[in-house]
Formats: sequence, C-alpha cells, structure tokens
Amino acid sequence: MEEGPAAHGWVEDQAWTAGRVATLIGTKFHVSYSASGATRLMRRLGFSPQVPARRVAERDERAVKVWKEATWAEVKEPGRPAGATSAQRTKPGSPASRPEAAPGVDAA
Repeated sequence: MEEGPAAHGWVEDQAWTAGRVATLIGTKFHVSYSASGATRLMRRLGFSPQVPARRVAERDERAVKVWKEATWAEVKEPGRPAGATSAQRTKPGSPASRPEAAPGVDAA
C-alpha cells in the first residue's frame, strides 16, 4: 500500500478507497473482503480514513471571486416569484360558523 494505488493499476487518482483495499487484499492474499470489512480491518491495523482537503492548493481566490461576480450572475436562473406556487393557503373555519349539531360536538 505504501507504493500507492498507481502501482496497483489505479491511475485516475492517488486515493486508497475501501473498495480498492478490498480488491488488493483479494488479489494478494486470495481472501474476499467487502468494502466495510476492509475498513474494519484497516482500523484494527491502525490506519485511519484520510479525507482530502476541500480546496486544492493551487486555487486562485481572486479568479473564483471574479467568476462568481461576473459569470455566475449571468448564468444563474432567477428564482420563482413568491406567488407562483400551486398551493393556496387555507384558513380554518371559525367555531361560530359551525352548526351546533355538527358531528363530534357533545350535546350537553
């Protein structure tokens, strides 16, 4: 595993996933593990899940700001107007407008 995923045929990215670990274990040791089983095994061996950073190091904050202000404003669709919904609000009837002998009313 120290050689990285590319050494074992995964050249798309350099991330070990639980599925890739399970496949590697099956190939090397002829033992079948599910992805969740491989995860549990890796935890027992002291490995922890590694999550990539949310933003790449090469991110250009100025370019992102310019894109949001110029390009996104042009392509973003306007939202629906407030009154364009199909559901109508209903108002419950007042107790005064109900007949006295309505179902569920106790005759006391």
